[in-house]
Amino acid sequence: MPKKIVKKKKARPLSDEGLRRRASWGRALGEGNKRHHAWLCKPGEVCESTPEPAKLASFTEDPNWRIFRIMAEFIEGFQFLDNLRGEVSIFGSRLAGEKSPAYKEARKLGNMLAKQGYTVITGGGPGIMEAGNRGAFEAGGDSIGLDIELPTEQRRNQYVTRSVGFHYFFTRKVMLSAAAQAYVFFPGGFGTLDEMTEMVTLIQTGKIPSNVPVILVGKKFWAPFLAWVKDILCTKEGYISRMDFSLLQLVDTPEAAFDIIKETHERPYGSARTVVGT
Repeated sequence: MPKKIVKKKKARPLSDEGLRRRASWGRALGEGNKRHHAWLCKPGEVCESTPEPAKLASFTEDPNWRIFRIMAEFIEGFQFLDNLRGEVSIFGSRLAGEKSPAYKEARKLGNMLAKQGYTVITGGGPGIMEAGNRGAFEAGGDSIGLDIELPTEQRRNQYVTRSVGFHYFFTRKVMLSAAAQAYVFFPGGFGTLDEMTEMVTLIQTGKIPSNVPVILVGKKFWAPFLAWVKDILCTKEGYISRMDFSLLQLVDTPEAAFDIIKETHERPYGSARTVVGT
């Protein structure tokens, strides 16, 4: 049989702003390695300004020293978040296409939030993340990307205006949850489910304030999951309480999600916490 020819999808052209940002990615990718330069030098030794790639890779992947890379990501991430206000984190599939209803709704919500002065935070990648950032960018608002280093796909979408990159998923997830006053989940896969259930667990256990809403957008997608949670986890098995079930708020439109968000309040965080307490 003749070999089937698979045509590659034509990439959507980047805007002028997108081209400018992409040109800066190479510098941004390299800047993260500066976190480790000082640790490669012995006391009293003059440290080379740019360590050899093999030497740097050997250091950062050594399991005995990996803790420093983790520490560096936490420190850099928390410092970055300290400058943000009114954050709303948007989650969803990286595979959602530009023409999909979920993409359009996430883009609309990002636009609505930015127009009202909220800071839109996403994982910085494609799909729903791009849609949320795109809506905020088009409204002239703060469009934040907390992106992850992956070997096979685009790391940062073209609509991010400020960003910080992470090597580890768990450090990135902490940053996505740390300061947001609302979490919004559009349809997604295992990653989205992981993020959503962790946020609910943190609220359930009091690690995140109970007044931070977890909003699920898309009744057709989320209703079967919620039915399983209610019927099996709550009613049949008793693994969660009815109060736990009420932590999830299901809506079907960006407008309904926004109505919930506008009733939320800024979470005191970092230096802002000190100001509030004085």
